[in-house]
Order: sequence, then structure tokens, then C-alpha cells
Amino acid sequence: MSARSLVAVLDTSATTVIEDYRRLLHLVGYQNIIKPERETILKLNLSWTKYFPACSSQPWQLEGVVKTLLEDGYAPERIIPLENKTVVTDPIKGARNNCWMPVLNKYGLGFTALTDVGWIKYEFKEKLLRLNKIFPEGIEIPALYPGKQIIHLPTVKTHGHSVTTGAIKNAFGGLLKEVRHYAHKYIHEVLVDLMIMQKELHPSLLAVMDGTVCGDGAGPRTMVPHGKNMLLASADSVAIDAVAAHLMGFEPMEIPYLRLCHDRGLGVADIREIEIKGKDISGINFGFKTKKSFVIWGDQMLRLGPLRFLEKIALHSPLVVWAPMASNFYHDWLWYPTIGRSIIRKFSRTEWGQLFTQYKRRHNI
Repeated sequence: MSARSLVAVLDTSATTVIEDYRRLLHLVGYQNIIKPERETILKLNLSWTKYFPACSSQPWQLEGVVKTLLEDGYAPERIIPLENKTVVTDPIKGARNNCWMPVLNKYGLGFTALTDVGWIKYEFKEKLLRLNKIFPEGIEIPALYPGKQIIHLPTVKTHGHSVTTGAIKNAFGGLLKEVRHYAHKYIHEVLVDLMIMQKELHPSLLAVMDGTVCGDGAGPRTMVPHGKNMLLASADSVAIDAVAAHLMGFEPMEIPYLRLCHDRGLGVADIREIEIKGKDISGINFGFKTKKSFVIWGDQMLRLGPLRFLEKIALHSPLVVWAPMASNFYHDWLWYPTIGRSIIRKFSRTEWGQLFTQYKRRHNI
């Protein structure tokens, strides 16, 4: 069995999660994947500026990985935690609200917002399926990316555009600029492109996925969180996303982006061909169902549905400013203070909600 198709899965708890991340990383053999002499990007996942369970990289996920790296002798100056902005997220505020900054400060690491770095046009040798057509003027990527190894920190959750989201989709926020929402219309092909691009840019890649709290329903933001107490890691982004999809109750090979990646040899999506190390997952099915939030439903109506005759004027003209305003109004001013707050109150009584509260109190957030 190829090392690329190995996925490590472990049970965890709120009292043991930091040490369990260490066990997970050693179980997957991360020191054979991520080399200490090279610079390492820690690509965080920010799906919302606000904190919402399972939505973005968890603080204990970040701490478990960082603590392990440093204890194993990786130099802090070679570790680059970063995230980008979208038209609806702010990476600096998000890093604070999700308790990333206190963790990074504790271990002497900085935080890089990709809006503050140089971007360069990059000509990829491998033919891409869609992105060259979406960005005919050229694809820009962060200048610091080429030649650096990368660790992705996604969570286990559903997504209204792509069915599920995880390690592959996490590259979406790093390799594409703020206008990457134009890629949602062809999301499955774009995710394949991201795998092609990463294989050319990074000498090695590792995904460390948090399944302590998983998101069901209208992801990536307006979800129902479920405590599942699991951690996953793999050097194969396709395989780890396939395992996460399987756990959530989906057939990975029926999800277009996973099937396309598998068929092109970009990773393994067939569960029968993936070696699972650690926990036996054969009888697990979370029973998750992907739903579409009001915002994603509206976006797809304009890009793919009966309103697509309005797409150009609504989404590709100066009038496009209405879209992020509408998204922020719905998510931040309608959904979050009402439904979201109710969900968070219930979450706060769980072991993971209490752990997040400890992070907030510990650092006066």
C-alpha cells in the first residue's frame, strides 16, 4: 500500500486532545513527510470571521500541531502560519476570534495574512481543467508558496457547493485571490486544479483534520455541530477527504471532485484502496446531509439556475458589491445572533465548548 494512501484516525477527548494530536502525527509518520530543514506553511482554515463550532481550524488543532513540531525540533522561524481573506472574512479578526493568535503567541510564532504578501503570476506546467479559463489574464499565487512544504488544518464538515470540504478545499483559500468566489460555478473541476497546482508547488504536503466537532447541513458556516471526538491525518489530501466523506455518510467516489482526482491519479478516493491506521472506522456513519444556506442557494441560482441570465451584471460588474453585503447581513446580522447563538449556547455545555471557553478565558478574549 502506498504511503500516499495512508490515513491515520484516532479517538480523542477534550482532556487529551493536545497529546492525541502528537500521537496522530507520529502514527502517520509525519517526520518522513515534513522535513525540518525546509520552511513549512501552516495553512489554517477560516470560513467565518466569527467563531462557530466546526467552521474553522480549532485552537486545539493548531496547538496540537505546533506543539508537536516544536517539541520534535522544528525551528519556529521555519514555520509560517497563514490564511487569506475572502469578500466576507477578515483573517486578522478571524485569527483572534478563533483563538489562533493566543496559541501562536504562546509558542513564539507569527501570523501571516495573505493580503499582506506579494502575489505573482505562475505558469503551471500541467494542464488545468478550469482555472485558466476563469482567470485568462493569468493565475496569481502567493510569492512565498513555491518550494515550501505545507500542512493543511481543515475540519470535517459539509459544504453547499462541493458536498464536503476538507484538505483539498483548504488550498482554495491560499492559492486563489479574494475573487476566488468566481470559481464556485465550477467548484469540482477547480478542486482538481488545486491538487494539480499543489503537486507542482510543494515538495511535500500533509493534512491534519479536526473531527472533534464536525459540521452537518448547510456548510461551511450555518451548520449543526456534532461532537465526534476524532482526529485524522494523511499525506494524501484526496484520501483524507474521502475518509472524512465516508465517516459523514457519503460515498466518496460519488462526489465529483474526489472521483475526478482519483481518476487522474492525484490521490486515492476509493475507500477500499486506502489504508486506515489507528481506529477501525468500518461501522461508522454520521448520517450527515449536505444542505444549502440561503446565500449558497442564491449564488447557485445566479450561476447555474434559472437566474443565470443575470449572472454577468450581478456577479461580474461593479454591482457585485451587493453580494458580500448580502452575505454578511444574512450570516452576521440575521443567522448568527438568532439561530447561531442558540447553537453556540448548547455547544458551550459540551466538553469542546468548555475547552473553547478555556482558551478564551486563558487569553482574555
